[in-house]
Amino acid sequence: MSKYAPLIAVIAGEHSGDLLGSGMLRELRQRYPNAEFIGVGGPLMQAEGLTSLVPMDDLAVMGIAEVLGSLFKLLRHRRFLVNTFLERRPDIFIGIDAPDFNLPIAKKVKAAGITTVHYVSPSVWAWRQGRIHGIKQSVDHVFCLLPFEKAFYDQHNLPATFVGHPLADSIPAVWDKRQARAEVDLDADATWVGILPGSRKGEIARMAPLFLQVAQQLLQRQPHLRFVTPMISSARAAQFRALQQQFAPQLPLTIIDGASRTTMAACDALLLTSGTVTLEAMLIKRPMVVAYKFNWLSYQLIKRLFKAAYFSLPNLLAGQPLVPEFAQHDATVEHLTEALATQLTPAAQETLATFADLHQQLRRNADVLSADVVQQLINR
Repeated sequence: MSKYAPLIAVIAGEHSGDLLGSGMLRELRQRYPNAEFIGVGGPLMQAEGLTSLVPMDDLAVMGIAEVLGSLFKLLRHRRFLVNTFLERRPDIFIGIDAPDFNLPIAKKVKAAGITTVHYVSPSVWAWRQGRIHGIKQSVDHVFCLLPFEKAFYDQHNLPATFVGHPLADSIPAVWDKRQARAEVDLDADATWVGILPGSRKGEIARMAPLFLQVAQQLLQRQPHLRFVTPMISSARAAQFRALQQQFAPQLPLTIIDGASRTTMAACDALLLTSGTVTLEAMLIKRPMVVAYKFNWLSYQLIKRLFKAAYFSLPNLLAGQPLVPEFAQHDATVEHLTEALATQLTPAAQETLATFADLHQQLRRNADVLSADVVQQLINR
């Protein structure tokens, strides 16, 4: 424990970043009880003492067309944060994910002599690999969540630490299905399929109609099935319920407020929108089908620039098609229904041992490791 009281600037752009940041801030407060945290974060980081200078929800914009619609607000927030950091001169600036927002800030504050860290490697190994040159100009150190990412930075002489994933630390090795069902009040003896179309308004608008039609098709094949959807807020739950009334009004569907991980643990199989939730599903060890649809403009750009063989995290980690994944035109009702039906058979259980192996690889105590490196950089 140090008597020094550093000023630490941190920006998280969405819920997953808020989760990552909160654990790191908790560890840093153990080392520096009088530290001051400023920047952008959600309720979890604020509970650890962060003063959030702008609303985190304003930064939670995904997709090229969506960003263009919020561009003036994003630029205004970025200018304000840069000016604040240059005026107050924090000991270190930590950008958590959101690279398109955080890296330009990091570049400006690094040029002013402030140490910078980026937590969560941008997917530079997967697409737009030329970005590595801009990353090197912007950050002094990168925290990698995935084991294969550090090697990429080593090749480019940029200091990086594989910290593992905090979710692998917090999610238990075995999560009992019946206990999970009791916690979220689901019938213990039914066969439950989880429908997770995303947490953002735009994602739900794109993915929920497709997922609801898949559920309807699957129900026609297997009338005993029951469906459940966890929603991050009452607003998103209302949006999803309205779409259900439009696309699958007779579907036996339960909507749960929050408790997304417990809900996933309660399920026999999952239909997911690609993102961090696929990693959660892998760590909880439930069979899954992953899908994603971009808006037209985003897709035209991404399909020309994307280099990786897979887009879902379980497949990227395994280096093989461990779970069925479908993007854009391949994400059809027929393809997803067929794949989801397969995930409900005993054959799907074979992937769960690989999920367990990957879980162990990612369990590194990320909160402690990231705080250790931040402490070293501050002391330096």
